[in-house]
Amino acid sequence: MKNSKSSLRTLFSASILGALMALLFVSCENKNDTDSDAAAMRGLVERVVPQYSKHIVLERLNDTVDCFEIETVGKDLVIRGNNANSMAVGLNHYLKYYCKAQYSWFETEKLEIPVKMPQVTKKVRQNARVPERFFLNYCTFGYTMPWWGWSQWEHFIDWMALNGINLPLAITGQESVWYEVWRDLGLTDEEIRSYFTGPAHLPWHRMQNIDRWGGPLPMVWLENQKALQKQIVERERELNMKPVLPGFAGHVPPCITRLYPDAPLASLGDWAGFDSTCWCKFLDPLDPLYTDIQKKFIAKQTEFYGSDHIYGIDIFNELIPPSWEPEYLARVSRQVYESLEAADPDARWLEMAWLFWNERQYWEVDNRIEAYITSMPKDRHIMLDYYCERQPVWERTKAYYGVPYIWCYLGNFGGNSMLAGNLNIVNERIEHAFEAGGDNFVGIGSTLEGFDCNPFMYEYVFEKAWDNPLTNDIKAWVECLADQRAGKEDAHIREAWRLLADSVYNKVSSPGQTVRINQRPTTGNIKDYRQYYIAPTYKYKNIVLLDVLDNLLASDCETRTRHFDVVNITRQLLGNYFSDLYIDYINAYKDNDFETMQKLEKTMVSILDDTDAILASESAFLVGRWIRDARAIGNTEEEKDYFESNARNIITTWGEEDALLNEYASRAWAGLTATYYAYRWKEFFKDMDAAIAQGVEFDEVAYHNRICKYEGQWWRERLGTFSAEPTNNGIALAFEIAQKYREELEKRYR
Repeated sequence: MKNSKSSLRTLFSASILGALMALLFVSCENKNDTDSDAAAMRGLVERVVPQYSKHIVLERLNDTVDCFEIETVGKDLVIRGNNANSMAVGLNHYLKYYCKAQYSWFETEKLEIPVKMPQVTKKVRQNARVPERFFLNYCTFGYTMPWWGWSQWEHFIDWMALNGINLPLAITGQESVWYEVWRDLGLTDEEIRSYFTGPAHLPWHRMQNIDRWGGPLPMVWLENQKALQKQIVERERELNMKPVLPGFAGHVPPCITRLYPDAPLASLGDWAGFDSTCWCKFLDPLDPLYTDIQKKFIAKQTEFYGSDHIYGIDIFNELIPPSWEPEYLARVSRQVYESLEAADPDARWLEMAWLFWNERQYWEVDNRIEAYITSMPKDRHIMLDYYCERQPVWERTKAYYGVPYIWCYLGNFGGNSMLAGNLNIVNERIEHAFEAGGDNFVGIGSTLEGFDCNPFMYEYVFEKAWDNPLTNDIKAWVECLADQRAGKEDAHIREAWRLLADSVYNKVSSPGQTVRINQRPTTGNIKDYRQYYIAPTYKYKNIVLLDVLDNLLASDCETRTRHFDVVNITRQLLGNYFSDLYIDYINAYKDNDFETMQKLEKTMVSILDDTDAILASESAFLVGRWIRDARAIGNTEEEKDYFESNARNIITTWGEEDALLNEYASRAWAGLTATYYAYRWKEFFKDMDAAIAQGVEFDEVAYHNRICKYEGQWWRERLGTFSAEPTNNGIALAFEIAQKYREELEKRYR
């Protein structure tokens, strides 16, 4: 069992607390709430289950390892824990396994619990297996969170607490700090704000990938995010989390040479095809200016947001260092740490290990990884093993040569909408880490790029951080998951989730994994046409999803979670079917079988329309919400238009039209599907039909160029207006869709 003194909170004496409580008459809902952890937990209870609050008693345990206990005493549910975070996990265990309910990370998916509190007749106790539970990815702040306000953050922080997360990435509002630092050094307002990218692209600016694109960043953004970050870190700390704040990685505005002509800057070169005006500059950590900037940044950030002495710094993520010499790599990392230590003597450096996998052809030679990560005290360094469900890097690096590391599940790239997950492999690999990962295996986490449509996968990962025996029995765990989705034991829902677990959720996710509806149409005849970020393949029988949908529709439960699942499954069922019809369409085109092409076109257009309609019934799948939240940050129409344009860009072309990352963050969202994806397909079919009617060859280059122009217009000119509220009843509509395509689906897939 792992332990970490640094993760413990100072506890009030139980005897003193008991004496104080003996002097006061309090109602059940206020028992032990004079303790700071209990008071914080009471706030969470009031937000999550206010109807139960008066019958929930909170008690502190003096254990030195994170743990919780729950039991029913009289009419009360007693939740005990060594801190508020552990108590929250206890409440979540009660909600899941006694109330048969799920507190979703989707704010719109409200918690549904029994009117009468279920009893816990036998005390349940669980201990944390690891002291650190990490969550989030730099990319999540661009693909999911850029437009969030406090209501969304407050809901999400409660979700994190309920799932035991105590080490969240907290990088909101850092540009507000940098603005002050660069201004104090002598840069102008124009120089600073033009150096930043647009809001949704800031994660890649923070990781030293791109500068300037989508800027200049408005002051209203800096002010908004500064106020928001203060709320975020305050609440996270109340719930015993240690927010991971950013540190200085060496990334500087090029114009800093106006003030420091001799500053040794290196260009980090091309990233994702952006032109040289967007390339980042890296200040040599050996130069005294580096430490000076680090100290100024940490001091200003601490003034704004406080500190828990853990800083995320990533120097060469998806980039080529100025030198591959092991001595250089060791020197750079050592100096970065020493600059951090000079700014904060208690600092710990948290770093992504993604580069060791993504650029493994460079790093896995000449002991480069070992030289880079062991040049500083090991207890001051934490590595995030980023993509363990596919490739645990700890197995390739002798468990990071003794440096503490956290096993992470990635699970989603770009926020793509695709059913994907690998429950059995995740279980096996986490257990293997416990068996063979070494004493420096200190945590479990997740590094998802975007909140996709598989939230339960992440909840499973965080349950593995506790000694819950149910997580080792996937079949039993999935059965309980089905009950939570139904709000009760329901044979149809259980069968639906059994089918999903046995087919869909046993394969690893991959970049670009989405349906072909989201792909710019092509016959495949254009050379060098970029298709990398659309991977529409699926490795299960599509008829399984029809069987799943039938079971979901046959259930008599009326939970919001069931509605989400019905819409989600229908979306994927149609998307897979569309992908397979496209293959038939292209084969018919090659065979000059125009009659078959016409028939397939009719079905595919129908699928496009039905897909947008079913998506419009679920609030989690509305592009209108994304755009509404972006516009809400602006004060003037000009500012609102700016934020909307940036919000549209990141989920479509990602940069300029036909850029390398085009469609990397594609989404199955209502409105986006109708006006962007479906529009491209309908224009494709129109051009193909015209060519056939005229007896000429389809001019794919002309089509491609026209559609690229349209894509730019869609985000620049804001084509289309969209509702932020769901429309149709998804259950009824899904039934109609299933009946509409049933005969064809049965014939093709059964």
